[in-house]
Amino acid sequence: MAKMHIEMTVNGQPIEALAEPRTLLIHFLREQQSLTGPHIGCDTGHCGACTVDMNGQSVKACMVFVAQANGNDVTTIEGITNPDGTLHALQDAFREHHGLQCGYCTPGMITRAYRLLQEHPNPSEEDIRYGISGNLCRCTGYQNIVKAIQAAAAELSASKEAAE
Repeated sequence: MAKMHIEMTVNGQPIEALAEPRTLLIHFLREQQSLTGPHIGCDTGHCGACTVDMNGQSVKACMVFVAQANGNDVTTIEGITNPDGTLHALQDAFREHHGLQCGYCTPGMITRAYRLLQEHPNPSEEDIRYGISGNLCRCTGYQNIVKAIQAAAAELSASKEAAE
């Protein structure tokens, strides 16, 4: 199959590449862009390990062709760190509140939580559980993931208030 010219912004950086249009975004990111944070889990869109943010929406990168992502803005777990390289409040909260065990779901879970907190800056436990329901974790039982997201929401809210 003929390759097409792909242009998109990934983690704030413009990229150009050639790829077959039917290449899945997850494979393009991992294999052609060496961004191995998003994981390949089920290849069916059920687990959420491949979750990325595309144009302000959480998407499962195993369900998006690179041709569909052409011209878009994509953020992976690698793009969530603070500009100075320190951990984002969510990443730090997952570490502090033991929101990860094996870590396989963690990049997708954090990426989804990142978008969730932009959609709902002060989410209830129910909002969080519903908001992450498309991302599966087989290790934690979710309680510490919810605690981590609540802690990050509180920290981000306090930082925003302090800045104002």
